[in-house]
This record gives sequence, C-alpha cells and structure tokens, in this order.
Amino acid sequence: MAEVTARRAGEMMRGLFEVLAPEPDGLAAKGALARLAKVLPPTPFEAADYPKRPGVRRYEKLVRFHSINAVKAGWMAKTDGTWSLTDAGRTALTKYPDPETFYRESIRLYRAWHETQVRSGTVVEAVEAVPDVIEGTGFSIEEAREQAWDEVQTYLHGMPPYDFQRLVGALLRGMGYHVAWEAPGGADDGIDIVAYTDPLGAKGPRIKVQVKRLGSKVDVGELRSFMAVLGGDEVGIYVAASGFTSEAERHARREQNRKVTLINLGTLYKLWVEHQKTIPEESRLLLPLTAVYYLDRS
Repeated sequence: MAEVTARRAGEMMRGLFEVLAPEPDGLAAKGALARLAKVLPPTPFEAADYPKRPGVRRYEKLVRFHSINAVKAGWMAKTDGTWSLTDAGRTALTKYPDPETFYRESIRLYRAWHETQVRSGTVVEAVEAVPDVIEGTGFSIEEAREQAWDEVQTYLHGMPPYDFQRLVGALLRGMGYHVAWEAPGGADDGIDIVAYTDPLGAKGPRIKVQVKRLGSKVDVGELRSFMAVLGGDEVGIYVAASGFTSEAERHARREQNRKVTLINLGTLYKLWVEHQKTIPEESRLLLPLTAVYYLDRS
C-alpha cells in the first residue's frame, strides 16, 4: 500500500495515542477517531471512499487496522467500544518520538505475540496490510460490536429507573441469589434490593443493593453514605449506570472496604450475557438480546 507508508501509519498511531493519553478512562472509538481526524487530517487518498464500498472512507478503517499492532503489543486496550492506553502504551509514546520507529516497534511486539500464540498451540492467522483485507474482513466485527454496545447503552440509559432496578433483581436471581425484597417506588434509606444466598436467609451475609440509573457518576461521598447503612455482617452491591468516579473506585478497592462491589453498565451487561439462560424467562424481556456469531480471525 504505497499510499500509506510506515511513517504515515506511525503518525496515525502516535496521533491516536496523543488523543487518548489525557483520557484515563479512555474514549469511545468514534469519538477518538473524530478527534484524531481534527489533529491529523486525512490525506486525499485516506479521505476517499473504498471503490467497492461507497460511503465508507479509508481513513477510519486504516486507523483501526494499524491499531491492531498496538493492541497486541499491549500498548492499547479496546473494551466495550472504548479505546484507552495502557501504562506500556504511555511509556511507548514517550520512548519512541519518531513515528516510524514507534510503528515498527509495535509491529515487532505484535510478531512476538503471534509467535507466542503459535508456540502455545493457538494458531493465529497473520493479517497483511493490503487493501482487500482492510476493506473486506475483520473490521466489520469490531464495528459491529461497538454498534451493538452503543445500542445497549442507549437502551439501558433510557429505561425507566424502576425497570432498571427490576433488571438488577432479575440478574441476581439468575446468578442464584434469593431476592427477599425490592423497594417498589424508590430506595429505602439508600437500599433498593435485599438478597440472600439461600431461600431463608439463614446462611451467608445479607446483601444490600443500591441501584442508580439516573444522574452523574457516583462519587466517594455517595459511596460512603451507602456503606454507612451496611451492618458488620452485610455486604453491599452498588449498581450505577453512569459509573463511578476514580476516587470512589479507589475507596471501594481498599482492603477494609472489600465488602462493597461496584457494578457499572459494562459489568452489568457482561453479567447479564453470562447468566442470561438462568434469568427467569419473563424477566429476560427487560433486556432482550440475540447472539450473532462471526468467524473471528483477529
């Protein structure tokens, strides 16, 4: 691909890393690509559409393609449509200021990763940087996952708060917990759901759950208020659709606070997918999902 040299690919990747570097929580893929296009505008070749796919321009596809090296090198993570840098990626951004050197080092690490997969018996087919591969394979899977996750997030964020609470209760039942009580019209002293590990509540700790569908991220003050209603033999689960501040997450991770589990929207979704078959059938309609399978050669 003469139009995209190793130096240009390195400029794309370093530009992307510079966009992501100030974002500790990462950015949605679409947002990261949009910001990159502003700081590193596409060339005429990159701005053009693929001849066989009108309306699909090369630029975003090329960035996605070249980012494979960075992910396999351990420099970058892609989780639920969110792109972020690892500590190794931040180090690489400083260590390799030259775009071409930066890119070639990511390729070297990608090849080392690939060789490890082969030696371990996991055969991974190498993907060559040719237009047909970029245009025709692999990337539709990544983008389909991102689109699906965007739709799930929009659906859950738009769900009435009490339905969202019912969804959390249904998930707990699907995971084998016994829900003894759910607040019918809002939280009672910060508690929305009470559950046990056995039908009678005779074994194990009592589980208190707070569910927050609306509003901003839960801060450490809100988390402390929730923890204040937990007895010494109780555990807490805080479910927040908007997630938690970094300070709240650090507070929950401290050893003395391990009795509290934080669940953001991404974790809630993964748990729902994992336990979907054991969730009561009528409750599955709260978040109806259909699995679609792809041949994944990544």
